[in-house]
Amino acid sequence: MLPGIKLFDLTGRTAIITGGTKGLGLAMAEGLASAGANVVLVARSDGRDAAKSVAEAYGVRAEYVRADVTVEADAAAVAEAALDAFGRIDILINSAGINIRGPIEDLPYADFQKVMEVNVNGTWLACRAVVPHMKAAGRGKIINLASALGLVGLAQRTPYASSKGAIVQMTRTLGLELAPFNINVNALCPGPFLTDMNISIANTEDGQKFVVGATALKRWGELKEIQGAAIFLASDAAGYMVGSMVAVDAGWTAG
Repeated sequence: MLPGIKLFDLTGRTAIITGGTKGLGLAMAEGLASAGANVVLVARSDGRDAAKSVAEAYGVRAEYVRADVTVEADAAAVAEAALDAFGRIDILINSAGINIRGPIEDLPYADFQKVMEVNVNGTWLACRAVVPHMKAAGRGKIINLASALGLVGLAQRTPYASSKGAIVQMTRTLGLELAPFNINVNALCPGPFLTDMNISIANTEDGQKFVVGATALKRWGELKEIQGAAIFLASDAAGYMVGSMVAVDAGWTAG
């Protein structure tokens, strides 16, 4: 293997991916598995088939853990399950998230709280659960899923954009806190990928004009197009990156 390619080799490492059984989470799990990582897929729904598919496709070990990222005890249990299965936690990708759209006057306060609880609290709890183990190992990579909407605004997205803005600042702050322990914390900021979250607006005027239309490529992202950035941030190649926002957004935030 060429020296430059070896920088991206994840063979033998263990990655926890929350929201890892579908959408961008599963795509990133597949990407890391293709680079040699063993993976732990975390979700509230049944992910046994997803784990089996990843293991068979990439020749790695893949485990599934049922958990709710908003429950403190579940976050701790995920970390323990990864340690029991693999004896190490090298990478955490916080991909679990939800989106509730609408004009602010039409949104119940409970909807705003729900988005913040999953997207922000869930990310914080997962980070807290793995950090002691990464500190003990003397290394680690944490990748949070922010969004292009954590960097720019979009009407009728106050819960989601607020939550992703919080992830941006959490990533920067935690990056500074953990850098002395050789733990790199960075974030991916995806643009409009055609996930289950976005299917409902895919063919609407809102989706075409204000979402896809905001990108330079004028199209939805394909799930596989998140994989390269995820592998990079999870690998030794990103060793000098701390608190960075990596936009994978077809130019949405470039303008």
